[in-house]
Amino acid sequence: MEEIFILIKYLFLGLLQGFTEPIPISSSGHLVLVQEIFDVGVGDNLSFEVLVNFGSLIAVLMIYWKDIVHIAKNGINYIITKDKANHDDFMFIIYLVVATIPAAVIGLLFEDYIEATFAGRVKMVGITLIITGIALWIIRNLRGNKNDGALTMKDAIIVGFAQSVALLPGISRSGATIVAAMLLGMKQETALRFSFLMFIPVSVGTMILSVDEVVNDPNFNTLWIPYLIAFIAAIIATYYSLRWFMNIMAKGNLKYFAFYCFIVGIIAFIAGTS
Repeated sequence: MEEIFILIKYLFLGLLQGFTEPIPISSSGHLVLVQEIFDVGVGDNLSFEVLVNFGSLIAVLMIYWKDIVHIAKNGINYIITKDKANHDDFMFIIYLVVATIPAAVIGLLFEDYIEATFAGRVKMVGITLIITGIALWIIRNLRGNKNDGALTMKDAIIVGFAQSVALLPGISRSGATIVAAMLLGMKQETALRFSFLMFIPVSVGTMILSVDEVVNDPNFNTLWIPYLIAFIAAIIATYYSLRWFMNIMAKGNLKYFAFYCFIVGIIAFIAGTS
């Protein structure tokens, strides 16, 4: 019976992480709430977090694979031929690299402090969820005009710093980057693509830095089946969640995510103060 409960728990957590990762409601914030309020979690198990994050990464790669190949091919062609037709894609790659730097640096310097500060702090997660909701409400009706070719270095830096703010549980990574991108005048499609292509190097970097801990995980031998279930669940949930979110973005219905963040944030705040 206990084995079945463990399988169900990891299936649930994989689905939760996968579903909440692409949409602007903070996957990390939800994991804190589920663990602290409902006592469903895996503690400080970095291996599990890396694994489900890898599942989400695979789903994002599946959806944006054609874009990745197109941009990479044109970027390489520009380096070789200096063909102006490929300049925008080359610069798009440069902007992605630049936008990744703030979160990488701040994460390396302050990740332990952030984790210690927010560990078990349901009230603080409630506050950050409300902040996420306010940001989404502000941009709910924005319609930008900047496409990929109109981006600037300033845009990349600002969106990059917005991504670093999402190191705080309750601040959605996709929400923070999309809010910043749309405030800078990007079209919804461009903001969405830039946000999730930024997710790729950050996720890969996190995995590389965590390889040693994953390899030496003492729980792997006994929990490899639950881990595998969570991994597969994260892939499936992220894939369909991101597809759904892309349709939501196209229709401009971000206000519903704002309402959700307000409701859950207020509940978490009350639960954290009681």
